[in-house]
Amino acid sequence: MGMMEVATAMVLAVGVTAAAVLVVRHRMRNSGKWGKAMGIVREFKDKCGTPIAKLRQVADAMTVEMHAGLASEGGSKLKMLISHVDNLPTGNETGIFYALDLGGTNFRVLRVKLGGVENIKKEFQEVSIPSNLMTGTCEDLFDFVAGELAKFVATEGEDMQIPAGTQRELGFTFSFPVKQSSIAGGTLVKWTKGFDVKDVVGQDVAEELTKAMERVGLGMRVSALVNDTVGTLAEGRYSDPNVIAALILGTGSNAAYVERANAIPKWQGLPPKSGEMVINMEWGNFRSSHLPLTDYDEILDSETLNAGEQRYEKMISGMYLGEIVRLVLLKMAEEAEFFGDTVPSKLEKPFILSTPDMSAMHHDSTPDLKVVATKLKDILEISNTSLKMRKVIVELCEIVATRGARLAAAGILAILKKTGRDTVKKGQENQKSVIAIDGGLFEHYTKFRNTMLDTINELLGKEVSRNIIIKPSNDGSGIGAALLAASYSQYHEYI
Repeated sequence: MGMMEVATAMVLAVGVTAAAVLVVRHRMRNSGKWGKAMGIVREFKDKCGTPIAKLRQVADAMTVEMHAGLASEGGSKLKMLISHVDNLPTGNETGIFYALDLGGTNFRVLRVKLGGVENIKKEFQEVSIPSNLMTGTCEDLFDFVAGELAKFVATEGEDMQIPAGTQRELGFTFSFPVKQSSIAGGTLVKWTKGFDVKDVVGQDVAEELTKAMERVGLGMRVSALVNDTVGTLAEGRYSDPNVIAALILGTGSNAAYVERANAIPKWQGLPPKSGEMVINMEWGNFRSSHLPLTDYDEILDSETLNAGEQRYEKMISGMYLGEIVRLVLLKMAEEAEFFGDTVPSKLEKPFILSTPDMSAMHHDSTPDLKVVATKLKDILEISNTSLKMRKVIVELCEIVATRGARLAAAGILAILKKTGRDTVKKGQENQKSVIAIDGGLFEHYTKFRNTMLDTINELLGKEVSRNIIIKPSNDGSGIGAALLAASYSQYHEYI
């Protein structure tokens, strides 16, 4: 071999060696990034842990707060609001009643004909609220709502006509914080969910609706003003006398339950005639040192309009679960280059990843996790993911959903403990306790629902859990309002 050939061979050898070194360095660099990303996931999983012992601590802490909230106004983070519902439906109510379900950017109007548990007929319409009315004046908002209600009333068919000489009666579900003064009256404490309507806070919302109905020429009496959770409980009790509590697990979360009247020290009126009272817990505002909060929960809280409030709700409800997943992915992108050298710009946008999208990824059963890939591309404009990366994303969904579901189960245990139904008492071995649950998170997020149900059984044990029944409720808040309008009707012959 000549000198030229030798030199060329040496240059080639050096080049190959350098290339090999670059490949090794690249692999080591990628391996380091992957290890860092997995470290973030492991740390998050550890902090989200919900062993049974911790869940029992959460339940015990909530039970203490329930007692404190019943003892005095402002005595607890749980408001434990007296609903003034002491006359729940029995299943014997008859007649035609209306309901208005207002709690977000859409509201529903319903017409319900009651003829016994097996004979309920309903008609409804859903209406979108123009965005300008959500931050406008009281009169404009309620005039719009009353006008749409009047249009709906005008569509009554012959079989949905009320008796001559009677007045139409309405159950009004108003799903914002209200301090109830009677079954048909209550003042708005504050707006939530993007509403900031002027001149309503501190006003009786049933009176404002009544004035608006008068302005549009609609003669209708508000017979019951209720929270959506209370309405769900009423709907459940109509068909099952064993219903003792109700939950909303949807965009937000809340619980209501039936309490013994003599267990409410702050009750200021005469004892309820039935000896029991429905309590609206407003449990979303629960907070305890036992909750497995993470740095991501703190960031999420700071992004919201009600920072520092509703901490429990922000861990268990549909408004927030997808956002927690996004925040973890963002940290992985920033600190471990999980999606490449640059952070995807869409990933930096708060609340861009919804819980329904998270649920779709969590439930992806395709061999290559095609649903995950599609969601990442369509929502976050991320298309360079491997199957290994997509599996990690499914794992994150599992961590967040599991924590939320198990904490919701702990809340249910707290209600059962407060009502003395967490044990089997002698002579009551067959006593059933039914909990009605409404909301899209519970209805549609199968893995969340199944984990919650399994956790309840785990917390209670086989002997007790066989007497605890979780009952899905469909449109409980709307129908429940109509049922309570019937329970508190001015026409006793209806009942």
